[in-house]
Amino acid sequence: MTRTIIENGYVATVDASGAEFDGGHVVIDDGVITAVGAGPADRMLRDGAEVIDATGCLVTPGLINTHHHLYQWLTRGYAQDAILFDWLTELYPLWSRIDAGLTGTGAAGAMAVLARSGCTTVGDHHYIFPRGSGDIVGALVESASRVGVRLHATRGSMDLGASQGGLPPDFAVETTDAALAASQEAVERYHDRARDAMVRVAIAPCSPFSVTADLLREAAVLARSLDVRLHTHASETVEEDAYCLEHFGKSPTQYLEDLGWLGDDVWMAHAVHLDDPAIARYAATGTGVAHCPSSNARLAAGIAPVRAMLDAGVPVGLGVDGAASNESGQLGVEVREAVLMNRLRTGSDSMSVRDALRMGTIGGARVLGRHDELGSLEAGKLADIAVWRVDGVEHAGILDPVAALGLGALPPLERLLVGGRPVVEKTRLVTTDEDALAREVARASRELAERL
Repeated sequence: MTRTIIENGYVATVDASGAEFDGGHVVIDDGVITAVGAGPADRMLRDGAEVIDATGCLVTPGLINTHHHLYQWLTRGYAQDAILFDWLTELYPLWSRIDAGLTGTGAAGAMAVLARSGCTTVGDHHYIFPRGSGDIVGALVESASRVGVRLHATRGSMDLGASQGGLPPDFAVETTDAALAASQEAVERYHDRARDAMVRVAIAPCSPFSVTADLLREAAVLARSLDVRLHTHASETVEEDAYCLEHFGKSPTQYLEDLGWLGDDVWMAHAVHLDDPAIARYAATGTGVAHCPSSNARLAAGIAPVRAMLDAGVPVGLGVDGAASNESGQLGVEVREAVLMNRLRTGSDSMSVRDALRMGTIGGARVLGRHDELGSLEAGKLADIAVWRVDGVEHAGILDPVAALGLGALPPLERLLVGGRPVVEKTRLVTTDEDALAREVARASRELAERL
């Protein structure tokens, strides 16, 4: 048996009671947490164990990213002053030239940055599959293995091109039947149902303005027949609301519900423009939300009604969103952004640092359907753990270590464990060569740009 003990840190468990231990400990046996508590670990447990001295550190569950477009790591800095629809129109021609090799390189770069910001589980939404582009889902899986993080890959799709009234150009979409067949194949090839799975796959048509009603309806049926989750974008912008009213005579929530797209096996990205009746429907059905504050600000989409969603019981997690609309790509930053953005909307006492940490951990686990395995530091859960150094010049003397993460500069990451295995040590990846990866990303970005 392999045992690791983390002790002497400020342990924020994010369990149901919100237990926290100043100078506490976490014991890990074979990748599973077996004890959490105050003070040092029992002396009887120390023989043969690796002991991590977390003095001066905040210890939290690993962060969980519920929405991303990893391939966009290769297209940062474009359309810097655009709203969503204009941004998409500018970038679709470039994205339509992606392939499995470029996607894998971009994804590795994006996941490396996520890991260095405390993220242990990466949710990705990939929806562009040009003809002859190879096994893109497989490339995502390989890159996650290279970095050492858990991957929730969603096999996305678009079948509503511009000639049919959709937003993407025709050359960027698939047929309905092809999208459904490829989605089923991705699930059958890569989805792991084991409790400690490193890879899960969901089905994820892109959005109401890039997908036909037939694909949305049939994708929901397919996902439920395969017992996997469903994901899409919803209610991100006022332009999307206007599109749905013009084309369907309904709000995005009404439209999606009529097609079978509300349920506790579904999570939506953004949900910025939900009214009270829509929030009530999300809560009643258990539909989850990926809150992406930085991206929503970058594209001027608005501030999601997160406080109202949480109060109603909607599952809410955090997301980075695509790196072309959040050039930072750091999930740890989104904890702070969630606090600040939601206070702008609903007041200084409406979003605490612990509320935001909860969204970034157990909230995200709930959204992805893994709250029994991930998202808190409790005996029996998988040992996905972030150890943040809060005694350096950025945070020394701060009253509350959790506020160092939720209000201060992103703390340096002393250690990141995924299933008890080290992924980051002293801010550096130990699973792959960061410098070599940076060079690969730069080359891939240039190559993609030259394909236009």
